[in-house]
Amino acid sequence: MIKRLLLFIITAGIIISCGDDTQDKEEQSVRERNLRIKKEQAKKREPCDTLSFQEYFIANGGAGNYIVEFDQSLDRVVSKPAVFYYKEGGNFIFSVIAKSKQTERNVEVKNIVGVDASFLNYDSTRLGTAFFFLTLYECDGQGNFSMIWEKEIPIHTGFNSIKMKKWKNISYIELNFIAMYISGNVSFNLFFVDGLRNQPHLLETYEAIARQREIADVNNDKWPDYFEWRFAQNDSAMFWRKLDSIPFIWDTTKNIYRDLKGRRWTRKY
Repeated sequence: MIKRLLLFIITAGIIISCGDDTQDKEEQSVRERNLRIKKEQAKKREPCDTLSFQEYFIANGGAGNYIVEFDQSLDRVVSKPAVFYYKEGGNFIFSVIAKSKQTERNVEVKNIVGVDASFLNYDSTRLGTAFFFLTLYECDGQGNFSMIWEKEIPIHTGFNSIKMKKWKNISYIELNFIAMYISGNVSFNLFFVDGLRNQPHLLETYEAIARQREIADVNNDKWPDYFEWRFAQNDSAMFWRKLDSIPFIWDTTKNIYRDLKGRRWTRKY
């Protein structure tokens, strides 16, 4: 009986493994076919264009990993990859990448983008769990890409937008996500305090009905700080009002944000 049980377990494991391999191959085939159609329809091409980057990522990114696309519901007939080109000092490509958790089913891009997808923050495992990353690639002008770094973003669904911004002459990328769990949106801001080629500094901000955190310069150093607002309901319990703000600064000795009001509150980002 023990031998039969062991044989059954081994056989089942092989079948599941083969099934996963088949699914990955089918998925890869679909992605390659869709890209081939886009290439055929493209009127103008360049060595380091988005189609070339997509082709590189399909070949090297691995099964279950995707370049995230913007929400098609935003008046877009064709889905557009979440990439951002930066030409100062080189040919750089920022890209939002989603990686599927290996112990679960592969995610689908449509299930991690936009308002509807943001509800999956309550229970994302049924449709797989996505781990978001901001990645920086460089292209040599001949269509050869190399990754400089990747930074994990601590959220699983609801991607909305990617933008380049400035703070005190420091460039940073803002990744915005719809966050229904706070009835608002969350932004993960990645500051290039030590230059573009080094890992960026992560700071989270958000805006919702009863929550708000905004970027600030509290102690006049190179690190971005923030104010976290406290809210209270009015007497009718229908509206919220701001009470006061709590300043947080980046502690370079402990690599955490800490408050300046003596409550010993800390935040990772």
